[in-house]
Formats: sequence, structure tokens, C-alpha cells
Amino acid sequence: MADIVIIGAGLTGISAAYHLEKKGFSSYRLFEKEQEIGGLCRSVTQDGFTFDFTGHLLHASDPYFSELIAQVVGVENLNSIDRASFIYSHHTFTRYPFQANLYGLPEQVIVDCIAGFVNRTQRRTHATTFEQWVQQHFGAGFARHFFLPYQAKIFAYALDKITASWTDRFVPSTSLEQIIKGALRDCYEQSIGYNAQFLYPKQGGIISWVKKLADQINAPIATDFCVQSINMKEKCVIFTNGHVEPYTHLISTMPLDRLLQLLVEKPSTCLVRARKKLLCNTVVNFNLGIQKEAISDKHWIYFPEAHYPFYRIGFAHNFARSMVPEGCSSVYGEFAYMNKSDAWVDDTLRQALVLTKQFLALEERDILTEKIIHIPHAYVIYDHWRERNLDNLLAQLKQESIYSVGRYGQWKYSSMQEAVLDGKKIADTLTVQPAKQALEHQNPCSYQYKELEA
Repeated sequence: MADIVIIGAGLTGISAAYHLEKKGFSSYRLFEKEQEIGGLCRSVTQDGFTFDFTGHLLHASDPYFSELIAQVVGVENLNSIDRASFIYSHHTFTRYPFQANLYGLPEQVIVDCIAGFVNRTQRRTHATTFEQWVQQHFGAGFARHFFLPYQAKIFAYALDKITASWTDRFVPSTSLEQIIKGALRDCYEQSIGYNAQFLYPKQGGIISWVKKLADQINAPIATDFCVQSINMKEKCVIFTNGHVEPYTHLISTMPLDRLLQLLVEKPSTCLVRARKKLLCNTVVNFNLGIQKEAISDKHWIYFPEAHYPFYRIGFAHNFARSMVPEGCSSVYGEFAYMNKSDAWVDDTLRQALVLTKQFLALEERDILTEKIIHIPHAYVIYDHWRERNLDNLLAQLKQESIYSVGRYGQWKYSSMQEAVLDGKKIADTLTVQPAKQALEHQNPCSYQYKELEA
């Protein structure tokens, strides 16, 4: 029996295992449902092209993570890249971020954005929705011409039901001076935003560095182990292949809604019903291998306008030339949806492929290969139920010795850096305070929580 069982050999699960071993702890087992590790930080190779599961870029701002990358991967094996990302709207390319780079847009659009920013209502009350937040911070023009249509596409959910709690990390602020300068000329400031610089493996796609981290682990990773149920009373995981694994502590990196669905509850708990309140969208990631060199010099392009079903396309051959055969290029694109029929998805995918080829002036004979990837858990929805109940929900699981961690385990947006740090944090927690942990779990009344909302 392992003291700690880890579910999911994505980046957070691998990091947890790595850091447990760094602490000298070996009584753990790591299980993965797929045949290969990596979770959504995976890459697939087809006809000589390497495609990631959508765009994955390494942002290393934390000193510990930067040092880990240097030790495990080696900086010589990474490309250090200055972002070249753009928005395409009104038949014009403008640099990212939109709110600082209006140059080249129609005059009326520029007037709308600047006037809206000057006249915006900056209420002292806290914005409770994303729509309110945009209006307060950027004004009606920026809201209408970029933020609202773009976020409606990427979330595929009503924006007046989404909170603004995620915005500070991911949406760069601006000033009137910056807006005016960016409207008068192309004076791009490279440092704006969290992804202004990034790293990318020179060989093998994004999965290559994840595998290098996994190679540091001594214990084997059990693949093809899909969880059937988790018995909280008996403290064991039952897999679809019949294997039963007892645990003292369970680290789960699977999507939180899926975890709740698999729980066999104690009579005193009521966690399972909360899973239907956790919302996320699905993303279709389409990839094309192209028999043309340098179809674009950009890294990725955002598309806020409804005419294009996709919200973004990108060019991985500009991350690393090894992603494509010699003389070739590739493009990846993404569109999101919630609660749509298979027929709708198929039709939207056809439209997306047609419009991508038109946009890039591609003929059918230019396409060497096509890879479609469906991602059922893509962007979690930061709605009001999540805001009011998530911390409480995770605390109740912790009270049952279940630690739901990582991007989907904690139902949040996060980077690869944060995934690694989440794994380190839970490893530290379970090894630094074992006596305190054991004491807390012996006393079911040590944590007082409120009832989850229906």
C-alpha cells in the first residue's frame, strides 16, 4: 500500500511525484488513464509534423521554476522568444494587446475606443461581472470592438454571468498616454502582458520538457489506469481494470467535476451533487501541416469578429523549426463551445477549416496532413457559484484526505509554471506536516464548513 496515491500524470501530478522524491518520500504511486503521460501538455506527431494540444508556451517568472527548467531541460535546449502576436479585425492586423495598439484601425474605431476610455464610469464598487469590469477599466469602445466579442467566443458562455476574478493576471492594463501613442504610430512595447517573452523546446514539441521532468522520477508511472470510483470510507481507488489501490492521502489532478462524479460518498458527505455546478467549455483544436514555407511570421493571431468561428490561430513552426519538415509550415486553430450538438460541432469545424485556408491563401493541394483534437475540459467558467463555493468544496475534500490540485483539480486558469508549483506545494504540505495532517484527519470536527449551494 502506498501512503500517497496520485491520480493523473499531467504536469501537476508529475511535479508532485518529483517533489515527493526530492523530499526523500517514496511511498507513493502515480496513475495515468491514458497510454502516455502529459495530460494536455502533450504533443502528437503525424506525417512528420508535431502538433501540441493547442498552443502551450513556457513562461518562467518564478525563480524556483526558472532554476528547475535550467536543471531539468537546459537553457541550451530551449528557444527564448519575444512574442509576435496580433489581432485581426476590420480587415487589419494590430499588435497585441489591443488596448495599447490601435494604430491602423479605422478612424471611428479609434475614436470609439479613446472616447470610451476617457468617459468610462469608474465606480468605486467592485465589478461583479466581466462585462462590468471591462466597462470600468477600458470603456465602451474597447468593450464593443474587442473584449466582449472575443471573450464571448473563447468562453462560449454569457459574459454577464462570468466574474472578473481572473482578469488581473491575464488582461494587461493601459493608460490614456499609452493608448494615444499606440494609436498614432506602431510603437509596440514588447514588455506588456505576462506572455511577452516565452520559452519553447527546440525539439519534440511541448511534451519533450514534460518527459524530461518525468525522467527524473525513480518510481514507475502506471499508465492505462482509468479510475472507476473512489471509496472515501474505505480510502481506496478502484480502477476499470480491476486494480484496487488503498491510500492514506489522495492527490487528484483530474478535472474536479470528474472527481466528484467518481466519489463513493460517506453517509455524512454531500459532495457529488456539486459536480453539475462546475462549468467548463470544450475546445476543438484543428491542425494543418502545410507544404509551404513561412506562411506567416507571426506566433499567433486573435480573431474577435463573429465572421470567424475560431478565436485564435497560431504557427508552431515559429516556435521551433523542428515542428515541421523542411520547407513546410503548420497552423493550429481553436474554437470553443458548450452544449452543442455533434452536427453543430462538425459544421463549425468545416467552416473553421475553410476560413483558415482562405485567410492564409491555401489551396487543398498545400495541405499535407490534418489533425483534429477535441479537448472536453478547456476553459473553466468563473461564474458566481464557483466564486461562492469552490474554496469550501476543496476544503471538504481535503477533510477527507483528498487533495484536488492543478488547473482542473482546482478549477482555475493556470500556466505550466503554476502547474509545477502546485505539485511542489502539495508535496511540501504532505511531507512537512505529516503529524498535523494525521491529527486533523482523525478528528472529523476539526474543520467547520458551510453547506454547498444547491
